[in-house]
Amino acid sequence: MTPSRRHFLKDTIAASAALAFPTIIPATALGKGGRPAPSERVTVGLMGFGTIAQFTSQNFLADARCQIVAVADPVTELSNYGYSGQWTGGRVPGKAMVETFYSERDDRGKDFKGCAIYESHEEMLAKEDLDALNISTPDHWHAKMCLDGAAAGKHMYGQKPLSLTVKQGRRMADAVKKAGITWQTGSQQRSDVYFRTACEFVRNGRLGKLQAIKIVLPGGHKDWSKQAEKVAPLPVPAGFNYDRWEGPAPHRDYRPALLPLQWRHNYDYSGGMVTDFGAHHFDIVQWALGMDESGPVKFTDIKATLPASSEIYNTATSFQFTYHYADGTPVHVSDDRSSTGSILFEGEDGKSILVTRDALTMTPNELRREKIQDDEIKLYESRGHVRNFLDCIYSGEPTVAPIEAAHRTVSIAHLANIGIRQGISSFDWDPAKEQSSNAKINAHLDREAREPYRF
Repeated sequence: MTPSRRHFLKDTIAASAALAFPTIIPATALGKGGRPAPSERVTVGLMGFGTIAQFTSQNFLADARCQIVAVADPVTELSNYGYSGQWTGGRVPGKAMVETFYSERDDRGKDFKGCAIYESHEEMLAKEDLDALNISTPDHWHAKMCLDGAAAGKHMYGQKPLSLTVKQGRRMADAVKKAGITWQTGSQQRSDVYFRTACEFVRNGRLGKLQAIKIVLPGGHKDWSKQAEKVAPLPVPAGFNYDRWEGPAPHRDYRPALLPLQWRHNYDYSGGMVTDFGAHHFDIVQWALGMDESGPVKFTDIKATLPASSEIYNTATSFQFTYHYADGTPVHVSDDRSSTGSILFEGEDGKSILVTRDALTMTPNELRREKIQDDEIKLYESRGHVRNFLDCIYSGEPTVAPIEAAHRTVSIAHLANIGIRQGISSFDWDPAKEQSSNAKINAHLDREAREPYRF
């Protein structure tokens, strides 16, 4: 960051925090068309350009207050690295997308060439003058990148699920807090009006005492059984630093079926649908119950089906479990392969709220006519997840999806997965100490990282 931009952001953050008003960028900091001048924009580095980054980066590109200046990814260019294998991913396509977008801006020129590329995020951090990072990698890389970014004092937008283990998440949350930086978790349902409305109604007692909460998550995984060429070990494609992609995870032979996004069904890299969609829906339940800095106290009725043997996919293909809060509220979780996920809040006298990404259904219908009053609890309103992140970099205020909340949420998923994999049907949990009385649970709260990627 140049001295002028560093002082501009520092002074803006201090002033905004003191006045508690939305930041107004001074006219002297504006360039052509009312955009912040290049020296005053938040510079962003992309860590990973496979699948989700191709979505999220569009929102960074569209916001005039920032500029993407670098992309780091161990892949140069690979056709099956993007969404559903249909998009080409890697640092070169990332650079091309960024420069093509900016070339169309009237203050950049038609041949804008201002996005650097790196094979490693460490090199990008060392060489680039960055203000913020967008972490969009497989889960097993999240912790190291977060810790490196926090040590460098960078603001971060980090994808969910936050971490690979409970203890990794704790280290990440503590590091971000110590560094005093802005963090936004990619739990975008908190920026969705349906989910916020449902949570406000629950928080304000519109359903009476909650009787139960029921969460449905997608289940299963892609079936490659008829495509042997996808599951057999193959030579690593040219331009792919596969050792770096594996990073802290144990080594295994390269197989195309691990890409793209299918790595989430391998426990070395992620936790299957329990962590993938669980990170979204458990988060909304935590928000609705006001538990962003705590969590459940007990897990029961854990049942699941694991693949008999698989070098590729080894997370639960079907599952069910219940977790319980200290006030007695049970949350029943099950999978439905045909579902995109849902949350049902069941209250007293037949009252309920069912919320999905597509709809908000209240029973009875009369509930819809009720309004949250000024003297009631009103939850954080975000009208765009990346926009909120950038707002908070300027204002110094917390984001809608802070890292402590993300850690508490994904801990629920990690604990359920430990129970599933260890054949433990029930156990207690102390959210204050982040420990169980079950030694077998405690023994799996972390994993050893592979050299030379330990952190």
